[in-house]
Amino acid sequence: MAADTKDGWFSDESATFGDRLAAAREAAGMSQKDLAKRVGVKLSTLTRWEDDQAEPRANRLSMLSGLLGVSLRWLLTGQGEGLSGPDAEEIPQDGLEILAELRLLRTESERLCERMGVLEKRLKRHLQGGA
Repeated sequence: MAADTKDGWFSDESATFGDRLAAAREAAGMSQKDLAKRVGVKLSTLTRWEDDQAEPRANRLSMLSGLLGVSLRWLLTGQGEGLSGPDAEEIPQDGLEILAELRLLRTESERLCERMGVLEKRLKRHLQGGA
């Protein structure tokens, strides 16, 4: 991360979107490969996001914030609910596992909702064309 400080935490003033994304991913205990798979993008795409060479679309941003347990606003601006500083109270391992599973379920639900929307549109077109 470009905005690392001497204690390994990033400075809010100098952190970029990519810095916040990488920090949230690391705090969630995920590798780039894991997060890319969960979001449904190529590893190279996620790497470009973290390197500030590209930015995700709105639907991917929403998935990222849900998976990583940070607000969309924080990911984009550094303001709002995001990562706490190094003095933050640690969550027990079993709590982290529960959070990770909840985030995964949220992401899967969002994907299913998107798929249902696509199927509804196809059905509507089919019914209109067949009527």
